[in-house]
Amino acid sequence: MLELYGARFSSRLLLGTAQYPSPDVLRRAVEASGAEIVTVSLRRESARARAGQGFWELIERLGRRVLPNTAGCRTVKEAVATAHMARELFGTSWIKLEVIANDDTLQPDLFGLVEAAAILAAEGFEVLPYTTEDLSAAERLIAAGCSVLMPWAAPIGSARGLINKTALKILRAHFPGVPLIVDAGIGTPSHAAEAMELGYDAVLLNTAVAKAGDPVKMADAFAKAVLAGRLAFEAGLMEPQDMASPSTPIAGTPFFKIDHAS
Repeated sequence: MLELYGARFSSRLLLGTAQYPSPDVLRRAVEASGAEIVTVSLRRESARARAGQGFWELIERLGRRVLPNTAGCRTVKEAVATAHMARELFGTSWIKLEVIANDDTLQPDLFGLVEAAAILAAEGFEVLPYTTEDLSAAERLIAAGCSVLMPWAAPIGSARGLINKTALKILRAHFPGVPLIVDAGIGTPSHAAEAMELGYDAVLLNTAVAKAGDPVKMADAFAKAVLAGRLAFEAGLMEPQDMASPSTPIAGTPFFKIDHAS
């Protein structure tokens, strides 16, 4: 079971709700994914006014745990204000905290992220910060009151997968008791499985499903990949080796001598 801030979930896949071709496709993709947590952007959907109302109604009908995020916020003040609006609207203290530093990579502003996390945690929020694989930032976020970390695999929407796998492995080893969710940059089900094989607790993705030719089938594929990766981690993966190792030992195998003279 996945446990986040005292709540337990069967699925280890979290799904974003943006960019789907239609509300019906979004609904069917969420159902196919088995995701019990969906993320929503308060800033984006609120800006849609009348269309946004239909979106909220759809999210409510899905019956999933809503994780509001502060997507698009570029300052601490913006992120904190958006988190307060989200808590009022959804009645939840959960917030996926984003403070963006760079428009090209959408890389988190680690300094602003830690500052905003400390403010929100002190105000009773349960913060899930979108961060990088940086160890120092992770330590400061935990000290600020975050009990969950969400390091990226690659820039948002890039579909590049785990571009710094070694750093992600180190982060996992350094914080064995902290729930870690790979967020951003996942492009294929194999990327998700790879993250889970490293021992990460869950994967959050959006674009790879929403922009697929068939989002519903892709959501199903990711659900299976996340499960396979987790099972592989729990089973215990063999370590890579430099040399070949025969699956059938040579000792004790029968050898037959062929007599060419006969």
